[in-house]
Amino acid sequence: MKLVLFLMKLSRETVTIELKNGSQVTGTIQSVDESMNMHLRSVKMTVRGGNVQILDTLSVRGNNIRSIQLPDSLPLDALLVDDGPPKYPSQRRAGTGRGRGRGAAPRGGGGSRGRQRTGIYCRL
Repeated sequence: MKLVLFLMKLSRETVTIELKNGSQVTGTIQSVDESMNMHLRSVKMTVRGGNVQILDTLSVRGNNIRSIQLPDSLPLDALLVDDGPPKYPSQRRAGTGRGRGRGAAPRGGGGSRGRQRTGIYCRL
């Protein structure tokens, strides 16, 4: 399971996010998008210097996240179950693909590149 899909299941959970600039953000997840951007509410943000700010909502860009601390009470076994569509092995037809097999066109296609020259040409 991809990390982003796991994080999308964590809506309404309270987490602590450590950012790359050293700040820490604690809040309740509203949503997570496919770029791992996280939208939080009831946020307490601690800047690197120690100043604390209380915010109603905050959006954190996914590439600024260093780590995410999950609550201990989180049922990881239930959340890590992959509920996506089942993956079936691809069924390849004979004679297709890189190996060419029998009956496939010869390599190069047999055509010429550029203008086709027919007849007699004379240079002056």
